[in-house]
Amino acid sequence: MTKEEKLERVRDLRPIDDLLFEILANDKKVCEEILRTILEDNDLIVEYVEPQKSERNLYGRSVRLDALCTLGNGTKCNIEVQRTNKDNHLKRARFNASSITAYESNPSETFDNVLELYIVYISEFDFLKGGLTTYHIDKVIRENGQIIDDGLHEIFVNTTIDDGTDIADLMSCFVKKEVSNPKFPILSNAVKEIKSTEGGDSSMSKLMEDLLAEGKAEGELNQLIKLVKKGLLQVADAAKEAEMSVEEFKKLV
Repeated sequence: MTKEEKLERVRDLRPIDDLLFEILANDKKVCEEILRTILEDNDLIVEYVEPQKSERNLYGRSVRLDALCTLGNGTKCNIEVQRTNKDNHLKRARFNASSITAYESNPSETFDNVLELYIVYISEFDFLKGGLTTYHIDKVIRENGQIIDDGLHEIFVNTTIDDGTDIADLMSCFVKKEVSNPKFPILSNAVKEIKSTEGGDSSMSKLMEDLLAEGKAEGELNQLIKLVKKGLLQVADAAKEAEMSVEEFKKLV
């Protein structure tokens, strides 16, 4: 691609797109504005953010975290953006939460000190199909309806349903190429700044590099699919090369 073509690709990116969200998540004030809205806490403080962090669990499987935030009270909160609807999202969130909890825990600590964790899962579809913008999933005693607080809080929000709330307004920003909403000035300014910066800027340069890497990865994956379809490569070997499970690769084929 020419420089202008790359710039055009960047201008087409939206906050829910992984490449742009990774850059936005580097700004803890952006994460703070997002979490204050979704968690409905205007006093919430984000002390630190680890964007695109990879953690490995005890059994060797890695988990990729979009933005792992440390809040002012020590609570951890992982923000994940998801565009594709080809996964079991509830189990994905559960796996991520388990990996973060295990990784962040000290073996010498009692279970009373297991961290408080929020999972904020932002998707471009209403996979729970309840017609809601926001879903809070709680652990409940079936017999009496009592809610049990074990320190894990899961909030699923989507960009599809507009219920007229501030959260829905925020979600509408996530699917726009140009964000200009006075309710969310930090997010709006961050998107504008990234997209209006010339290619020499570090954020723009990283986006350019990521676009090239993404294109290369897509090309290599398409080549693997073609080889499998032609019978020149076994599915198991292709899946291993693509770092996917056999079941995931079969769906692509």
